[in-house]
Amino acid sequence: MIGADGRQIGVVSVREAMRRAEEANLDLVEISPNIDPPVCRILDFSKYYFEKEKKAREARKKQHEVEVKEIKFGPNTEEHDFNFKKNNAIKFLKQHNKVKFTIRFRGRQMAHKELGYRVLDKLKAELGYLVDIDSEPVSDRNLLSMVVSPKKEIDRILAKETPIGDVAVEAVELPLEDTVAIPAAAVEETIAIPVEENVVEIAEPKAVKPPRKKKEPETI
Repeated sequence: MIGADGRQIGVVSVREAMRRAEEANLDLVEISPNIDPPVCRILDFSKYYFEKEKKAREARKKQHEVEVKEIKFGPNTEEHDFNFKKNNAIKFLKQHNKVKFTIRFRGRQMAHKELGYRVLDKLKAELGYLVDIDSEPVSDRNLLSMVVSPKKEIDRILAKETPIGDVAVEAVELPLEDTVAIPAAAVEETIAIPVEENVVEIAEPKAVKPPRKKKEPETI
């Protein structure tokens, strides 16, 4: 038996174990029933159960369920659409999901499946540093598909990639011998603008006569 403080008490009878639990106003819980003798512990069962469920919930949150995301292409996908869908694939890979690339052929395109293989080969070449190939291209009727999974170190690989807008530009200071001196002759050849062209004439202020005072009528 293990006491409420976590210390091992030793082998005791069931009656003695229950008596000790009652004295501590706690529960007697069998935690290892499959060994001989079974291991019991004195504890607060409601608190123990709550903490156990809390740990299980936290473990479920940390557990990531891998999904397979499918991205479809055509054999004649234009460069803009190709890059857009490739960026979506990188977003799914960052979430640690697998990605299935599917090429769909329609009508006469069935006679040119090599175009679909070229699209998948281009994806393998441009995403090779991020993915592992789970299944090589497989043809099934009018579909051609390939499944990739993210590399284990994908987070570290993507962390090294710095967006162009965030690149710090270091200032380069030129040594004194590399500075360029302007010869005096070049300074003398500068064009002087005549002063009169830049002078703005200001009219002289006219004298302002004070207003005349009205003569007040004389009082008799």
